[in-house]
Amino acid sequence: MKHTVAREEDGTIKFTITIPWSEAEKAREKVLDSLIKDISLPGFRKGAAPKNLAAAKISKDKVNEETLRSLLPDAYIEAVKIEKTLPIVNPRIHVEAFEEGTDVVFSAETCEEPKIELKNYKEEVKKVTAKDKIVLPGKEDPSTDSGHGAKPNMTEIIRAVLTSANITMSHILIEQEVNRLLAQHLDELKTLGLTLEQYLSSRKKTSEELREEYSKKAQDDITLEFVLRKIADEEKITIDQKDIDEALATVKDADQKKSLMANPYFLTSILRQQKTLDFLSKI
Repeated sequence: MKHTVAREEDGTIKFTITIPWSEAEKAREKVLDSLIKDISLPGFRKGAAPKNLAAAKISKDKVNEETLRSLLPDAYIEAVKIEKTLPIVNPRIHVEAFEEGTDVVFSAETCEEPKIELKNYKEEVKKVTAKDKIVLPGKEDPSTDSGHGAKPNMTEIIRAVLTSANITMSHILIEQEVNRLLAQHLDELKTLGLTLEQYLSSRKKTSEELREEYSKKAQDDITLEFVLRKIADEEKITIDQKDIDEALATVKDADQKKSLMANPYFLTSILRQQKTLDFLSKI
């Protein structure tokens, strides 16, 4: 196997990988032998028919599909290890050449974590949280909200953090999140008995405008997620078992609790994000 790798400024990584036909042929034969086991022909026990007769009953497209399924993941993983990259999304695969007797050539596009520069986020957050520390004349009692200026809400704090940070993220990461949000939106419309066309017509929007709207949301969501993660890393904000137990104790729905317990990484991520927001609110 051989490969080349190209890196874009936004963090996108594109591998172009070539698998020799000799290796692809071995994989193809192995796949064919496996598929033949499920073939039944008159006069023969299942899987016992002559190979040439049984093979004639199997779609060539099916064989090719299963051959690629067995070859491509390992070839991609090997290229990733050689280049010492750290992909955070599944690759977008495009088979460029796959004909009997020739090498298999495919490309795999993926990306690493966005690059983040936090800059002066603490100073920007202080400008917001300082409003809550102003004591008005004659209202010196800190226990009364009326003695203070307007309490900053989390939206203001988040905006302050995001505007002070620089982030470079791959278009692949954005597109993947846009597709996820759109799929979620379509499911919600289906539940309401609406089609996408009906929704767009009622909102006087085009599909392009809707996608652009979700693209902006995707960028904001991704930026917030990775900026908060960066802050948590720098401030050494962690989640321990006590935090997890306390969070689970507040969940009343049994199914929801079971789901959270089955996905501890997701729960830990959410709790760490909230802990980081709490840290920011106290700056």
